Amino acid sequence: SEKGEGVEVVKNEPHEDPVHGPGQFTEKRVHLSSKLPSWARAVTPRIFYITEKAWNYYPYTITGEPRQGCSFLPKFSIYIETKYEDNCGDSENVSIFHSDKILGDHEVSFLDIAFDEIPERYYRSLEDPRFFSSAKTGRGPLREGWRQHTKPIMCSYKLVSVKFEVWGLQTRVEQFVHKVIRDILLIGHRQAFAWVDEWCDMSLEEVRAFETQMQVATNQKLGSQHP
Repeated sequence: SEKGEGVEVVKNEPHEDPVHGPGQFTEKRVHLSSKLPSWARAVTPRIFYITEKAWNYYPYTITGEPRQGCSFLPKFSIYIETKYEDNCGDSENVSIFHSDKILGDHEVSFLDIAFDEIPERYYRSLEDPRFFSSAKTGRGPLREGWRQHTKPIMCSYKLVSVKFEVWGLQTRVEQFVHKVIRDILLIGHRQAFAWVDEWCDMSLEEVRAFETQMQVATNQKLGSQHP
């Protein structure tokens, strides 16, 4: 985040769901006008934001709503379901989500946090799972074939739906958004692994306190008026 652009945290509060039980609800506004490619900036206002709403009922989470979008494009939406399972990614998609969304046109992509390439500008050697070794847990570095031989292991399954119902731009925008989401997920999970010594001893109360601290800091950096 920087002044005028970045992630603005609007809400971060407990939430109870009748099906999934207790969890956490967050609402964020992602201001990113200058970070768009030139072809996207040509068709967007100078200042706009995307609203992200998320419900975390670990091991199941929801990000977005079927018609959730940005401040000026009602026909744009991103919806992500996540399920965490204690395996190496060998569960069938249908059995994971029990959803008819995956029966239509879809693509299955496997993300390897150790050996898949990320954009060069985001690479940090200290966050490279091929070289990182945890002092507290003894995990890492990750070698070739780590998914089949590492214990314990957990897979994050994600069902990502992107819709941009604007004639002439639909395919290009949807492909671009899927690529961005893939990069974000890959980088974020690499960091979660490489930062394990910083968070593995934290209680849930300490996590919430840290979230509040970061919320204030990022909103101030962004120039937000929200507390």
